Amino acid sequence: MKKWVSLLAALCLLVAMALYSMMAGSIKVGLGELVAGLLWGNNPQVDVIRDLRLPRVFVAMLCGAALAVSGVLLQSVMRNPLADAGVIGISAGAGFAGLLVTAVFPALFFYIPLFAVMGGLLACFLVYLFSWKSGLQPLRLILVGVAINAAFTGFNHVLGSFGGSSATSRITSSTFHMKTWQDVEMILLYGGITLILSFFLSTWCNMLALQDRTASNLGLNVMRARIVISLVAVMLASAATAVGGLIVFVGLLVPHIARQFVGSDHKLLIPFSAVGGALLILFADTAGRTLIAPVEIPASVIMMMIGGPFLIFMLLKGDRVHGH
Repeated sequence: MKKWVSLLAALCLLVAMALYSMMAGSIKVGLGELVAGLLWGNNPQVDVIRDLRLPRVFVAMLCGAALAVSGVLLQSVMRNPLADAGVIGISAGAGFAGLLVTAVFPALFFYIPLFAVMGGLLACFLVYLFSWKSGLQPLRLILVGVAINAAFTGFNHVLGSFGGSSATSRITSSTFHMKTWQDVEMILLYGGITLILSFFLSTWCNMLALQDRTASNLGLNVMRARIVISLVAVMLASAATAVGGLIVFVGLLVPHIARQFVGSDHKLLIPFSAVGGALLILFADTAGRTLIAPVEIPASVIMMMIGGPFLIFMLLKGDRVHGH
């Protein structure tokens, strides 16, 4: 019961944060004015919020949810609580593929998330390839992932310096400024469907916490489960990167906090992480645009300030950290 109360409380916090984010900024409106304007559309200020601020809120929430759930799935597959799409290079690989397509085939703008998935898969494959030495050692996997991340980040900066288009800047940067309803449609199409699919993978994720032989004896095809879950995780992170830019540490921070509230059962861990990720990125974006307005701090910068010390803390805990 306590776990469901925690999930409900997180949902209420998310709704409250979304309402505050819509009301706060250069255009300020009250809650009643906002609700009335959204329902009946007779308020010019609320019309501006609907066209400019509301898509930004939705994109931030969906990207946060996708990145957090991606982290949960990757940690399940790799049995490593430090696995995160941003840390081990999957997001950077996705961003590189998106940038490459933008530079060569700008007309394929709406299909950038598909190519981003290919880049994310390439990065994931390279991490597995270079980490595999008599098994996947957690620390070795993270170190290889950091190296892959650095390499793809460098390529991203090189490609970004050649391109000045808005599509290029949307991938290299991680601000949710000027997001439109087209961006909402894109993240819903590529990330929303995969997010729903991830909820049906909870049983497999729970079984992967067991030894491979035990899981196999229970009827699980371990290799197939790992491939499917990894693919869904990469698709989530890649879609979020293609639309929201490069943001790290969400998939590391949120699942760890979620386990403190709802435990390690993925039937609750996945939805709680989705809500938590949405809340965290929406908070980071709202704080970034309101703290020292009119100067805007990208959400990714705030996440680095939070996530960097948190990663050090988890590394220092060492063997005492258990992801399941």
